[in-house]
Amino acid sequence: MKKWIMMAALLGCLFAGVSTVEAQEVTPDEVGYIVKVGDEAPDFEMTLTDGQKVKLSSLRGKVVMLQFTASWCGVCRKEMPFIEKDIWQKHKDNASFALYGVDRDEPLEKVKAFAKQTKVTYPLGLDPGADIFAKYAVRNAGIIRNVLIDKTGKIVMMTRLYNEEEFSALCKKIDELLK
Repeated sequence: MKKWIMMAALLGCLFAGVSTVEAQEVTPDEVGYIVKVGDEAPDFEMTLTDGQKVKLSSLRGKVVMLQFTASWCGVCRKEMPFIEKDIWQKHKDNASFALYGVDRDEPLEKVKAFAKQTKVTYPLGLDPGADIFAKYAVRNAGIIRNVLIDKTGKIVMMTRLYNEEEFSALCKKIDELLK
């Protein structure tokens, strides 16, 4: 009898665990994001190409832009010079601003070469296995996307692909947050 009670209790826990896991699953939006504006940005730590480590939560008090990228992404290569010129060069000396490119699942030397080819000087970090990316979007979703985070750690804007109007709105939002 004890065995049956233990088995029933174990099965009950198992099924309760399954329903809890299912309840935690997030439905991605139409472009693959699993986070939304207003959410607290998922925390992570990443290693930059110069070996420094950066933890997102340590940047509270700053406006942070994350640019998810990869060397094989043509749209990324198109957008990066605009990010460099219109965002990074404008705000790089502002202590209240941080911009990081998050390179999806590529080795250090490839990421360094990518930065040199695209002539970007903003910091690029490594995302082995796309684990950081997977905190923000479905792991197999398209790569080029930007996430803008306010000084409290909340997501305030997200973009996907490169669109001049959307990019202009992103630049304007950064300016507003830094006022």
